[in-house]
Amino acid sequence: MPGLVSIKSPPDAPLLRITVPEPPPQNPTRTPNRKPPSASPSRSKASPARSAKKPPPDSPNPDDSSLDNPDLGPFLLKLARDTIASGEGPGKALDYAIRAAKSFERCAVEGEPSLDLAMSLHVLAAIYCSLGRFDEAVPVLERAIQVPDVERGPDHALAAFSGDMQLGDTYSMLGQVEKSIGCYEEGLKIQIQALGETDARVGETCRYLAEAHVQAMQFDKAEELCKKTLEIHRAHSEPASLEEAADRRLMALVCEAKGDYEAALEHLVLASMAMIANGQENEVAAIDVSIGNIYMSLCRFDEAVFSYQKALTVFKSSKGDNHPSVASVFVRLADLYHRTGKLRESKSYCENALRIFAKPVPGTTAEEIAGGLTEISAIYESVDEPEEALKLLQKAMKLLEDKPGQRSTIAGIEARMGVMFYILGRYEEARNSFESAVAKLRASGERKSAFFGVVLNQTGLACVQLFKIDEAAELFEEARAILEQECGPCHQDTLGVYSNLAATYDAMGRVEDAIEILEYVLKLREEKLGIANPDFEDEKSRLAELLKEAGRSRNRKAKSLENLIDPNSRRTKKEGTKRWGFKI
Repeated sequence: MPGLVSIKSPPDAPLLRITVPEPPPQNPTRTPNRKPPSASPSRSKASPARSAKKPPPDSPNPDDSSLDNPDLGPFLLKLARDTIASGEGPGKALDYAIRAAKSFERCAVEGEPSLDLAMSLHVLAAIYCSLGRFDEAVPVLERAIQVPDVERGPDHALAAFSGDMQLGDTYSMLGQVEKSIGCYEEGLKIQIQALGETDARVGETCRYLAEAHVQAMQFDKAEELCKKTLEIHRAHSEPASLEEAADRRLMALVCEAKGDYEAALEHLVLASMAMIANGQENEVAAIDVSIGNIYMSLCRFDEAVFSYQKALTVFKSSKGDNHPSVASVFVRLADLYHRTGKLRESKSYCENALRIFAKPVPGTTAEEIAGGLTEISAIYESVDEPEEALKLLQKAMKLLEDKPGQRSTIAGIEARMGVMFYILGRYEEARNSFESAVAKLRASGERKSAFFGVVLNQTGLACVQLFKIDEAAELFEEARAILEQECGPCHQDTLGVYSNLAATYDAMGRVEDAIEILEYVLKLREEKLGIANPDFEDEKSRLAELLKEAGRSRNRKAKSLENLIDPNSRRTKKEGTKRWGFKI
């Protein structure tokens, strides 16, 4: 009887990808390319005694009345799988799968959940996904997870678990990360109920869910799941196992995101030792790149260079000079030399990486190229070459436009493009780019993330430059609510939004509202952040001016935005009087 299983996901595998499943083995497992598990084992051939009742192979589309034949469902489901395996195309397989599901539903005994029906719905949904029709797969999977009764034993539990995980994968491909995580959590509950909390397969699902939390930038939850996964694998695996190495690489990613670089370095070193013990040379090189990233974050640049060069040597010897892995190391070296002020070396490494991305070797994915171009664009942006950075971002977005499951990534690129347009003074294009990013993030269910709050702030700034003040105020207000919730009132991004909102209220003539915000910001700085920050004097001076104006009877026009906005200004110690402007 099959157990509940989960995906083994190597750290460098693309996250949350779904493909049409092959016929399930007796003990199905979720494979590294993240094929969703099938619902339950089922016969692939009708019994000999009933073979005479089968429709002939050359009549695959029988009348609806024939769907009442209990042998037709298994036959049509086998035809669907054989069609996929033969490469005839998913369109024909889709017809077979739809009819198989209808047949199983008609033949199901009332009050008795049919695992064959659940399995056929899983296959049907997988075919929809292979055609890129993810929206149509969702209701099919929602129906599939309602069929099994978990209380009836492990077969039903497996069907329910598989359905939840497959539905989570489908939501992920639609960019709806929160819904995706909800499905994975439900699947994990079913798996724990059936197998217990310490089963090795539960550990695999915990890691899978942790990866989803990382994608959603929910690092505390990801860390908790990673710790649980490590405990389970230590109990079931030999010391320095591949499973433990994968867990530690993910834990290192979480620690790095939370700014705990020393802990991240410790996990990576232990993961590297495990990979060396298992003869995984290329994986050791990939970990060396991650170690280099940590050293760079710690400003230990010589050690970072050494780690990158070690990885570069391995990648060149094992994969060739033009492999995207080589280009990725070039990008990291370019970033390092830019940070250390060696701009000539930095530009040289950027150009070397771009040459590889311009003529990618077979097997290079669009996601790899787009990611590399995006990283290089950040370097060009920081050396004050926004036009070149913009070109690279446009190329990256074009590569990802038709790729499923890339909505959030494209939104991030569009937000970066908006910043470039803003810097170049192309405010209308900046606003359009920001609004497109906001729309995608809303559709993806990321409207509560800190990143979404930052993008709203940037959109508001573009609106201010276009004199759309009311619209800017609404955006700043929404950004404030999100960032207060996600980052807290003392975070730099939240303080920046407070400042922008106060300036906007002042420009609208809402002086009392502007005063209220500035008084709150000054109170935060005095009581919690200290008054050494140069912004403190600016805000204090601005508040004094507003209080003076509010204290007299006035009938003034709203201040010209030209006097309020100074996006190119840079505060220095030598400035005597500083203009308080908007903050991007």
